[in-house]
Amino acid sequence: MPDLLIELFSEEIPARMQTRAGEDLKKRMTNGLVEAGLTYAGAAALTTPRRLTLAIEGLLAESPTIREERKGPKVGAPDKAIEGFLRGAGLTRDQLEERDTPKGAVYFATIEKAGRPAAEIVAEVLETTIRNFPWPKSMRWGGGSLRWVRPLHSILCILSDEAGAQVVPLEVEEIKAGDTTAGHRFMAPDRFAVTSFDDYAAKLKRAFVVLNPSDRAEHIWNDAQNMAFAAGLEVVDDKGLLAEVAGLVEWPVVLMGKIDEEFLDLPPEVLQTSMKEHQKFFSVRNPKTGRIERFITVANRETADNGATILAGNQKVLSARLADAKFFWENDLRVAKSDIAQWTRALENVTFHNKLGTQAERIDRIAALARELSQVTGADADQAEKAARLAKADLNSEMVYEFPELQGLMGRYYIEAAGEDATVAAVAQEHYSPLGPSDDVPTAPLSVAVALADKLDTLTGFWAIDEKPTGSKDPFALRRAALGVIRLVLENDLRLPINGVVDRQLLSYELEGLRVSGDEQDLFTLESTLQEIAKYGVFQAAFKSVIGQIPESADNPFEPDVSDGSILQGISKKISNASSSILSFFHDRLKVFLRDEGIRHDIIDACIAMDGNDDLNLLVKRARALNAVIATEDGENLVQGFKRANNILTQAEEKDGVEYSYGADVKFAETDSERALFAALDQAQGKIEPALKAEDFPKAMTTMAALRGPVDAFFDEVQVNTDNDILRRNRLNLLSQIRQVCSSVADLSKIEG
Repeated sequence: MPDLLIELFSEEIPARMQTRAGEDLKKRMTNGLVEAGLTYAGAAALTTPRRLTLAIEGLLAESPTIREERKGPKVGAPDKAIEGFLRGAGLTRDQLEERDTPKGAVYFATIEKAGRPAAEIVAEVLETTIRNFPWPKSMRWGGGSLRWVRPLHSILCILSDEAGAQVVPLEVEEIKAGDTTAGHRFMAPDRFAVTSFDDYAAKLKRAFVVLNPSDRAEHIWNDAQNMAFAAGLEVVDDKGLLAEVAGLVEWPVVLMGKIDEEFLDLPPEVLQTSMKEHQKFFSVRNPKTGRIERFITVANRETADNGATILAGNQKVLSARLADAKFFWENDLRVAKSDIAQWTRALENVTFHNKLGTQAERIDRIAALARELSQVTGADADQAEKAARLAKADLNSEMVYEFPELQGLMGRYYIEAAGEDATVAAVAQEHYSPLGPSDDVPTAPLSVAVALADKLDTLTGFWAIDEKPTGSKDPFALRRAALGVIRLVLENDLRLPINGVVDRQLLSYELEGLRVSGDEQDLFTLESTLQEIAKYGVFQAAFKSVIGQIPESADNPFEPDVSDGSILQGISKKISNASSSILSFFHDRLKVFLRDEGIRHDIIDACIAMDGNDDLNLLVKRARALNAVIATEDGENLVQGFKRANNILTQAEEKDGVEYSYGADVKFAETDSERALFAALDQAQGKIEPALKAEDFPKAMTTMAALRGPVDAFFDEVQVNTDNDILRRNRLNLLSQIRQVCSSVADLSKIEG
């Protein structure tokens, strides 16, 4: 069984594309070979800046012979039908076989496809792969039609076994496959022949090429750490930069340089970002002071002066870059110390979204909401509003304009420089968090209030203009915003009913729309009425309450004068629908979040069906308690008992046309198991109700699970649908009591299985 070695040698491939390209080469080649009948033992893809390499072990020497049987038309069918079948099968009439079937005699064809040599199949699959390779960006060069990420120079493709190596005959756009490759561009540019993967890897290493990207990354990191340690410093960990740099060099040579003294007082994040983004340098930190004092660069070659010339050039370019950063920093500090609010005022000219107004208008909404949410987080209301108004001021700073990834962090520096309290300054950086499932969640009350306000305003705003996520598309990162709200609420143990907050934010967008439309006379009465409605949180119920308080004789703009109702009714319906949709969106995100804890979606659905499902903290506590109980034998069996009781009761109610919801009396109990169930239900109800009021869900769930024994005994000994009508009604009412007690904890009918 031969081994296959492929190398596609080109000009430098962008580092960000290499890993994916290696995976695509492996997937397309192996899939194509297997479809053609060539199986293999193992495959590995490796990449360098100039080559994509695929090594496949244990490939079949040829594809197996395939026998295929096809059923044709009936004997005696029209000649055209038979001839069409023969053309498709590639046979003549005398090669057909007649067989008797239940539907009469039928022609059958046996088609035999002989196996093909591996080299022939590899050539076909590789040519197809090269011509249809899924580069994110590609180019043509010369007069050919082939597209590749950079000009493709050579193709190495050999099959090797104990007898030696065989070049696979292949030509793509005048590039013939061979058994040669080239070493390092500068230190070993000559081409050389190889006979196997081991020979290929060994000769590349002698030609100053480290083939495996993991080996290059490990070499870079170890050398960088050793150099920093020798100087009493430490390298700032950056796995993303390490992977990128490993994709820029074939023979990594690690060098450490110094940063000019005049730049050492810049914030370490500014130095780190500038060096990473512009120069691909690693930052080297003094652990005693926290300052970035040196840098690590990775050259692609060894030099006679041990990299001195390379370092000198890098330091010269770096000084120019850092001079710009220093200029931005000093200019921004002057503005922050004199009047940082001018940055916020300038945001009046920056559009957030063409349907949602400017950044300044958004900040006004966030500030008002943060003030309201301060009651939930325990922050000072005035401080929350101030922090919200300053949190995005740095969006207009020169530093953030140059390095957008520093937004928030620079705001923290500038707000402190403006003389504000450190807790207010910290909000600028922390209110963007959490940005992902592994990001830290802020815990400071001010930061939590503004972070919630920011994310809730984003969600309600895009819902208000009907820009919701669809399928895999989420251009405004609304799923991330919802997950951020969930984590902020849960990890800070907040009690935040979502409905009320969402209704009020949706209302603010509706009022703004009316304000823009310009009907000021109606707006005053409408605004005051809607604000009253919004206090209640549940929009429809509050709407009915307020409408009922408006005198019939009052001259107001809400009287229906058209078929679709009043302005107020239209707004109420729109907000109610949007509010329900947002809550469902939160519930969906919560299911994804809790799935990592092993909590099934049906358990969450059972808790969502209960009152207070917009209080995410309460909902999760209930779900976790239910999940723990369902995992026990008592809990699992109780669910089955509940479902049995619910099914019997539902069928009886449908058949009889009545609701069995009251009237069970222990005096009609005939068996000990009936009397025991009456006593157990009364006792459970007496414990569950106070436990639910105290939000002690574990106790309520455990008490419910304890009903398993009496319920099982009841069904084992008692026939519910007996011929005695009095006993039947009493037992159905007893089943209703089981349903009522269990349903006060969670809707167990939602539990699957």
